[in-house]
Amino acid sequence: MSDTVDGFNSTVLRDIPRPRNHPDHGPSVRLSRTGSEAMVIVAGHITVEPEQRESYLAGCVSVVEQARGAAGCLDFAISADLIDPGRINIFERWETQAAVDAFRSSGPSDEQGEAMLTASVAEYDVADERALFGE
Repeated sequence: MSDTVDGFNSTVLRDIPRPRNHPDHGPSVRLSRTGSEAMVIVAGHITVEPEQRESYLAGCVSVVEQARGAAGCLDFAISADLIDPGRINIFERWETQAAVDAFRSSGPSDEQGEAMLTASVAEYDVADERALFGE
């Protein structure tokens, strides 16, 4: 079974189970891009001194708000890691590379850049998507 929804081809996948306690236990849905541009995921982490993490994250609130309101932003999160006290996780999901480029006019502020001890963040082009829960 296949339909086009919001620029995606959706295909029911009967071989990917959902958790038994999920209200929509049954087949998952795969979403494939119909246009020429792939969705972009930006993911990774940075590290800061543990005692600076809370203030670093507080300085990111306006960036997250701006990103979530930007055209083409599907998700944007900067969050404290639950285990490592100096690690900050980065996750962004964008409709296209053009949307990422339009939003990202500059990197972190000088103050934020100075606070970073390490950074491991990359962009990934996504050609396919499978909804696992509630889509």
